[in-house]
Amino acid sequence: MRDGYVYKGESGGFASPEEMEKINCYTRRTFLPEEIYVFSVVLCDNEVDRDFERFTIPALHKLGQLFLGKTGIFDHSMKSGDQTARIYSTQVETVEGKMTQAGEPYTRLTARAYLPKIQKNADLILELESGIKKEVSVGCAVGISSCSVCGMDRSQKSCEHRKGKMYQQAGQEQICCTVLDEPRDAYEWSFVAVPAQRAAGVIKAFLPQKEEDNMEELKKALRQAEDQVILSGSQARQLEKRMEELEQLAETGQMYREKVCNRVVRLCGLAKTGISPEAMRRAAESMSLEDLLDFEKAFQKQVDKVLPLRPQLAPEKGELPRGGNEMFRI
Repeated sequence: MRDGYVYKGESGGFASPEEMEKINCYTRRTFLPEEIYVFSVVLCDNEVDRDFERFTIPALHKLGQLFLGKTGIFDHSMKSGDQTARIYSTQVETVEGKMTQAGEPYTRLTARAYLPKIQKNADLILELESGIKKEVSVGCAVGISSCSVCGMDRSQKSCEHRKGKMYQQAGQEQICCTVLDEPRDAYEWSFVAVPAQRAAGVIKAFLPQKEEDNMEELKKALRQAEDQVILSGSQARQLEKRMEELEQLAETGQMYREKVCNRVVRLCGLAKTGISPEAMRRAAESMSLEDLLDFEKAFQKQVDKVLPLRPQLAPEKGELPRGGNEMFRI
């Protein structure tokens, strides 16, 4: 989805008796309705977002279970002092008559959250009521991130399709996106100034950093990872950029290796080694680049002996005059 947001609930900030029962499951003492402020929030949906990703409808139902009891914070901060609200109920809703870009009925995951009416929260409640605090972003992890065109699980292996590009599918042009399914965890949901996007195992927050510092933190996170890795939005974008650079370098390296391989096969034939071109090519394709270069150098020496290169007008050996100007005599 493009962003989550707080929207007007039916109870206008007041919890019903049924809701108070759910809320008091998370409190250490029984609270009264007048002590609690509640509001509704859309967490995520099944529409293609700005990162060209979307949740499946079954994923939204699973996330509804995972987000129960999860705390709301500010800007994906992990500090306990930034905890503001807690989700006590969730619901998956389908909006009639509205379809997504993928051709599915538009479906969204909504939640009800509460916070105590204390002096510390007075300004936040006013900001919620006035619509100043409205946009939210979620952090979660999923088990499958598949290509919408070919179905390849991009968390396991990349495919040739690129997010955001149009491809022919079932006789129609459809935009390529990553389909997020089988959620494994829901970390938190945050109030943000600029709504960020969600991705598999990525907390999408905007954290301005120097590029080299960001990459060092990313390497450290990957080295220390045991099961799941949580990345900021800037780290995710930096990793994607680095992967694109490595793909380009790999493509260039492959082209160079192919040229060396072709030269080795050609020189093998010119050197009259008796090895068939087919056998030499099979052997060359299994060699490392370092070995290929060694074979190229060795075959070139043999070729130079078999077919020595000599300028057409160069005199034969032994024909050179030994002195004087005899070479110019007519």
